[in-house]
Amino acid sequence: MPIITDIPPAISPNEPHVRPERLKHRPSYLSDFVCHSAGSSTQSSSTGTLYPISSFHSFNQLSPSYSVFTMSLTQHTEPKTYNEACKSEAWIQAMNTELEALARTGTWKIVDLPPNIKPIGSKWVYKIKHKSDGTIERYKARLVAKGYNQVEGLDFFDTFSPVAKLTTVRMLLAIASIKGWFLHQLDVNNAFLHGDLQENVYMQIPDGVQCTKPNQVCKLLKSLYGLKQASRKWYEKLTSLLVREGYTQSTSDYSLFTLSQQNNFTALLIYVDDVILAGTDIQEINRIKGILDHNFKIKDLGVVKYFLGLEVAHSKEGISISQRKYCLDLLNDSGLLGSKPASTPLDPSIKLHQDNGKPFEDISLYRRLVGKLLYLTNTRPDITYATQQLSQFLHNPTVTHYKAACRVIRYLKHNPGRGLLFHRNADLQLLGYSDADWAGCMDTRRSTTGYCFFLGTSLISWKAKKQTTISKSSSEAEYRALSSATCELTWLLYLLKDLHIESSKQPVIFCDNQSALHIASNPVFHERTKHIEIDCHLVREKVQEGLMSAVFIGISRTGLFYPGDFVVDRLPCTILGSAAKRLKESVSTRDSIQ
Repeated sequence: MPIITDIPPAISPNEPHVRPERLKHRPSYLSDFVCHSAGSSTQSSSTGTLYPISSFHSFNQLSPSYSVFTMSLTQHTEPKTYNEACKSEAWIQAMNTELEALARTGTWKIVDLPPNIKPIGSKWVYKIKHKSDGTIERYKARLVAKGYNQVEGLDFFDTFSPVAKLTTVRMLLAIASIKGWFLHQLDVNNAFLHGDLQENVYMQIPDGVQCTKPNQVCKLLKSLYGLKQASRKWYEKLTSLLVREGYTQSTSDYSLFTLSQQNNFTALLIYVDDVILAGTDIQEINRIKGILDHNFKIKDLGVVKYFLGLEVAHSKEGISISQRKYCLDLLNDSGLLGSKPASTPLDPSIKLHQDNGKPFEDISLYRRLVGKLLYLTNTRPDITYATQQLSQFLHNPTVTHYKAACRVIRYLKHNPGRGLLFHRNADLQLLGYSDADWAGCMDTRRSTTGYCFFLGTSLISWKAKKQTTISKSSSEAEYRALSSATCELTWLLYLLKDLHIESSKQPVIFCDNQSALHIASNPVFHERTKHIEIDCHLVREKVQEGLMSAVFIGISRTGLFYPGDFVVDRLPCTILGSAAKRLKESVSTRDSIQ
C-alpha cells in the first residue's frame, strides 16, 4: 500500500503539545522609541540601545592634543549643592579659597540683622577649570547672592550692563582667521567683587561661614555675583581703566575696545569677566594683560579654546567653532541621548500653529528646552527657523509643540559637533541673502523675515523673525525682509570700521523677488507700495548712496533654494552654484583641527 507523505503523523495523546514557532516583529508605533531590553538581537550588545551616540559622534578627526582637551570637558562631574561639595576635600579647599578672596577685598561685614529687614539668600556654584591640554587646572567655587529677592528702589537702582554680541565674537574670529591675528583669552578672578556698592544690601550667612551669635547677617560693602547691579558696577570699573590706558570704546558694540598704534592694532572684547584679546602686536597684548592683572588679578588662559560654551579650534584651514559639549548635555538632559535621529529639524508634513490639541503639562520644561535651543543657534544656523517657530508657543504649548521640540533635539544627534568654519583664505567682502515666507504664520498671517551674512566664505550673522505687520503681497514681505537685512548690514559695516577693516568690494545683498528690488531701486509710489512704512525705504536710501547693491538671485524650477532659505524654510535647503559652496564651506565638521 503506498505511503502518503503529505499527511502529518498522528500525535500520541501522551506527548506534550508543541506550539509552532513564529517570527516576532516590533510594533511600528515603537519605531521612534528605544526599548531597553538587554540581550535583544536587534540592539547593540554593548549599550543596549538601537542608536548609540557613538555611532554619530567620535573624536577620530581631532588631533591628539585637542581630543584630550575635548574629552576632559565631559569627563568630570560638578556638584550641584553644598552638601555634595563638602564631602570632597578638593571642593572644601576651593570654597575656603573663595572665602579668603572675599575677606581680602572686604566684601562684607557681619552685623546684627536690622529690624524690618529681610536679607537675601546665597548659594555656592561649582565649576571645574581645565588647562589647554585637558588636565584639571583647579576646582573653582563661587559664592552667588540670590539677587532675585532684591527690591527695586531699595536694594538696587540701575542694572543695565552691555555684554558682547555673539555676532561680534564671530566677526572677530573670522577676521582673526583671515588676518592671522593673535587670539588670547583671559578671565578676571572674582570680577564682581571689585565694584563698590552705594545701597544697603543684607545677605544671610553663607554655608560654611561661622558666626559668633544668632540673628546675624552679612552687610555687603562690595558687589557680589548674583546681585542685580553687580555687572554694572564691574563694567564701570573696567571701562574706566581701559579708557585711561588709551583704548577706544566702540559705538557699534560697547563691549568692544580697540587700540591702534602705528601699524599695530589690538581689540579687546568683554563678556562680563571673560575677555578675548586679538591683534597684531603680542607685546601690547602682554602689556594690557599685566595691567589687568595688577588691578584685578586675572587668569591667563592662553590661546582661545573655550569661550562662553563655544569650543574654538585652530588649524591651517581656519578657525572652527562649535557647541559640542553643550549639544551633548542637551541630549542627555532631555533624555534623548539614545533616541532615533531625525533627518530634518521639523516634520515637513506638520505646520506648527496654536492648535486645540492636548496642552503640555510641564510648561517650564518646554520653556527651558526652547531656551537651550536658542543659545545653540549661535553655532547651528540650521535650527534657527525651527527654534523661531517653537518660541511662539512659550505661553501655552501643546503636546504637538513639545514633540516638535524633541524632534529638533533628535536632529542634532546626527552630528553634535557640527559648527562653523572661518577660512583663512577668504575675501573681506560682506555678502548677504534675504528672504521671507509670505503669510507663513497660520495664526496671524504674518510673514517671517530671514537673512544671513557672510564675510567672504565665513558665515557670521543670521536671523529668523516674524514681521510686526501683515504684508498684503509677497513683494511687500520680501521688501520688509530686505529692509531688516539692510539694517544688519549697516551695523556690520560700522563694526568693520571700528575694527579698522576695509571691505575689498562693495557689499551685496541677494534677493529672489524682483518686485522688491524694483521698489528698492526706483521711487515707486502706487497702490501696492503707498502703505509701506517709511522706515522700510531705508533700502532705497542705502542703494542710492552706493553703500550696497541689491542683486536678484533666482530659484530653479526644481524647487532648490539659496542660503537665505535655511532660516525661513521648513525643509533643509539645497544651495545653487557658488552660494552652495559658500554655505557648505562655512558649516564645518571640525576636520583636521588642532
